[in-house]
Amino acid sequence: MSNMNLNVGLKSWKRGTNILDLEVPAQLERTVKTGLKWFDDAVGGEGMTPSTAMMLTGTPGAGKTTMCLQLAESIMASGNLCLFNTGEESLFQVRKVAKRLNMKHGFIAGQDTLVDDVLTHADSLHKAHPKKQVFLILDSLQTLDDGKYKDGHTNSMTQVRAIEMITNWCKETYGIALVIGQVTKGGDFAGKQQIKHAVDAHGHLFIDEQKNSETYGERLFEIQKNRFGCSGKTFILGIGQGGLYEKGSYSFG
Repeated sequence: MSNMNLNVGLKSWKRGTNILDLEVPAQLERTVKTGLKWFDDAVGGEGMTPSTAMMLTGTPGAGKTTMCLQLAESIMASGNLCLFNTGEESLFQVRKVAKRLNMKHGFIAGQDTLVDDVLTHADSLHKAHPKKQVFLILDSLQTLDDGKYKDGHTNSMTQVRAIEMITNWCKETYGIALVIGQVTKGGDFAGKQQIKHAVDAHGHLFIDEQKNSETYGERLFEIQKNRFGCSGKTFILGIGQGGLYEKGSYSFG
């Protein structure tokens, strides 16, 4: 796995340096809100730190794509930029969902499968709007090709190489990426463990199917890993015409 995530702002670091003498880059001293309040609360209350690569997983039908489309719309409404790149659905299908969600601001659409093409698109947005935070949302990791093989075939390590490329892009540009990861029919993460280790944060959206649970049948969203903020809080979500909304929350762990 690449060590880019360890090297941001460390060009002047030398062995023997006291940690208190290390200057944190200004980009890492701030956070950027998505504008979707319950999501910002889930990742620590103040939004996301630039350079964050986050994986989103969840049970089928829980609303992962809906959540990502809401995030994309909210990010644009907050004055920043969001590139939503889809490999799961056509842009026409995404447009229909955007209409159903009654979106007013929209987002930048993409439908690339090669990671290099996705990142080139994101870089062009950053170049054109240097004062805005660029968010990259990818639906989903399993549809991406890292470009290792010229004939276009993929293997079990393709997703690992793809997420490392995306993570490195975040560290090099201070961009923020949210990637939907592959899951089993039961909603458990289905990829290699290297993917979990590569990302900075992991959010999980699922429907509570435990019949003896107080939240049985509810949609729950929790942050299971967060290098830049807190984790351990579960948000109870409802779903309506405008998408997912907060109904309540509680701490776990």
